[in-house]
Formats: sequence, structure tokens, C-alpha cells
Amino acid sequence: MTVIRPLLALAASALVAAWASPAQAQQAATPQDLAALTQQWVDEALAQLPVESSPLRMQVSVGQLDPRLRLAPCTRVQPYLPPGARLWGRTRLGLRCVEGATHWNAYIPLTVQAFGPAWVLTGDVTTGSVLGEHDAMQAEVDWAADPAPVVSTAQSWVGQVAARPLAAGQALRQNMVRAPNLFKAGAPVQVRAQGPGYAIVSSGQATTAGAAGQNIRVRMANGRTITGIVNEDGTIDASL
Repeated sequence: MTVIRPLLALAASALVAAWASPAQAQQAATPQDLAALTQQWVDEALAQLPVESSPLRMQVSVGQLDPRLRLAPCTRVQPYLPPGARLWGRTRLGLRCVEGATHWNAYIPLTVQAFGPAWVLTGDVTTGSVLGEHDAMQAEVDWAADPAPVVSTAQSWVGQVAARPLAAGQALRQNMVRAPNLFKAGAPVQVRAQGPGYAIVSSGQATTAGAAGQNIRVRMANGRTITGIVNEDGTIDASL
């Protein structure tokens, strides 16, 4: 369901274009006006998302402008999404005065929460422990509370290894788990190498532990070190 993020970006881009027109930019005279304008802008962006795109329940909290700012009254204020910002988690919205005695630019903080189903740990897990189906249960969490995507299916984490110490109540995210090691550093491994017009199978020694999908270095019998991808059966695919 991570499709929600690019969809939010598209919705925000569409609103940036729409609010660039004089008909859309609005008048604001007080911090309360600016907060209301921000809320309207974000609500409109979220309203453009197709309902079937995600099971997420979106919620927006608009913060306050820096109290040290002294903004001149403005006839037309235009909201915009700053470069690198996105409508996800803790972010900010730009506000610029495009018609007034003094043209100014300010940023207002906001938090976009995206509540949806995820897998939450039922107990503490130590680094390197293999996760089983009883280690987590489904619950509603804020997907946007952390930049890392949540693990949305049981197949994505059952049998995986904890990449770091995990605490009960944490929502499982993709950077918290990894595939289990298929061999240790120094273990003998079978290397399959292919190139234009040839294919060979040879033996080597892994210089590090390896899990499926990892890129590792292997020391061959002739002393040469090559790099290859670990397959699910523990063999290494390399290009010479």
C-alpha cells in the first residue's frame, strides 16, 4: 500500500498548479488565517486521493508559525510544498505573499498521519532472533510515524531475522528485519559464473556471512576475490 506516497506527491503537485492562479490564492491577515489556509490546502490534497488506493485513514495537524515572525498583511497568500518536502509524517508547508505591500515567505509545520493495518510486536526481540508468527499481531498504526515502510504482510517478516533490538509495541518496518544468513564468514560456497559464451561452476570461500539477495565477496582457489549475489539455495551468482 506504499502507493499512497507517490499519489500524495501527485495530488500536492496538482494543487501547487491550481493555487498558483489568482483565483485560488487567498487573503490572510492573521496567524489564524494562515493556519486555516494551510488546513484547507492539505485537506484538498488528501481529498484528491482515490478511495481505493489505500486502506489508510489520513489525519492532519497544523502547527503554529514561528511566534517571532512579524508578517505584513497580505491580499493573496499562496501555499506551496517546499523542495524535498512531502505530505507524510512531520513536514512543513510554504506560504508566500504574492500580492501585498511586502512580499514575504514563511513555513508552517504540519503533521500528516496515515493510520492503517500493520504488524505490531507482542514482546521484545533481540538482534539476530528469527521471528515467528506469534511474535507480532495486527493493529492499526501510523504508517507515517517513521520514514521506513511498514511490513504489510506476514510473509514479509515470518522467518526473517531481527536486524536490531526490537521492543514490544513497535510496528514492524522493512529496515527492522533481514533474511537469515545461509552461511558464515569463511564457509565454502559454490560460485556460478556466466559471461559471453561461457558458464562455469567453481568453489570459493565466503569472506562474510551471507543471506539471500546480498552482494558478497568470495575468495576463489586461485586467490582472486570476486563479488556475487547470494541465491536462496546459498550458491553465488557472479560475473567474471
